[in-house]
Amino acid sequence: MIDRVSYYPGCSLEGTARDYQESIQWVAASLGLDLEELPDWTCCGASAAHSLDEKAALALGARNLGLAQNIGLADLVVPCALCFNRLKNADKALAEGRTNLPGAEPYQAKVRVWDLLDFLSRPEMVERLKSKIIRPLKGLIAVCYYGCQVARPPKVTGHKAAENPTNMEALLTVLGAEARDWSYKTDCCGASHSFPRRDIVFTLVGRLYEHALETGAECLVVSCQMCQANLDMFQPKIAAQLGREIYLPVFYFTELIGLACGAKEVSTWLGRHLIDPVPFLKSKGLWG
Repeated sequence: MIDRVSYYPGCSLEGTARDYQESIQWVAASLGLDLEELPDWTCCGASAAHSLDEKAALALGARNLGLAQNIGLADLVVPCALCFNRLKNADKALAEGRTNLPGAEPYQAKVRVWDLLDFLSRPEMVERLKSKIIRPLKGLIAVCYYGCQVARPPKVTGHKAAENPTNMEALLTVLGAEARDWSYKTDCCGASHSFPRRDIVFTLVGRLYEHALETGAECLVVSCQMCQANLDMFQPKIAAQLGREIYLPVFYFTELIGLACGAKEVSTWLGRHLIDPVPFLKSKGLWG
């Protein structure tokens, strides 16, 4: 069975987050999803356009929602937490009648905007996934990191567990991994402050590393490419600043699905990571 859904990739998935994009495409095909990319989609304004011009930021989201509406499919899947947040803000504005946005088409609010993780962790998707697993990820101990954008504010996102989501942990359990509980799963990583205020990012991410290690976790799992970049890119420098050795590979949850389901392309995806996860996977008997 093939399910067609609209798909908004966002800008970074065609550049720095190609590993995420390619793993998403593989997982979707494996689970019987046809991701129909929005034609002529444009930037949604993430991460901070709304701090400069709220109306323009909403208009960017409204244009893309109009494109999704024109396709005629009920569901719009968004893999980027920041893009999801901006599109949900535009969706709420349009649903409330703020239709005087530049570029906005007549909007009936019939498109359901989904975060990719939430969409793939629905019971029907999990059942499909169970039948695809050929190599359970036994021995892999992780903490799940959601970041702050996909669930908050709940009055916009509609998330029912904004402070303590658990669907990524549930997915890892299905894959055979162990997900440790911790209290920092929705703390901010600093997002795009890595450009103007790297010191803030180093402080926030350093805190995440330390608390992840306290749980006994040996890796982090994410569903946002900005979070993945901040956790993966600066690890040696932050470790030096903390005065300790840190080796915490940072996986996209879709990469771990691919690994458990025997995707040959996993080596290509993981080969783009700055913190090489292969030694860790070899130590767990999950590689080669």
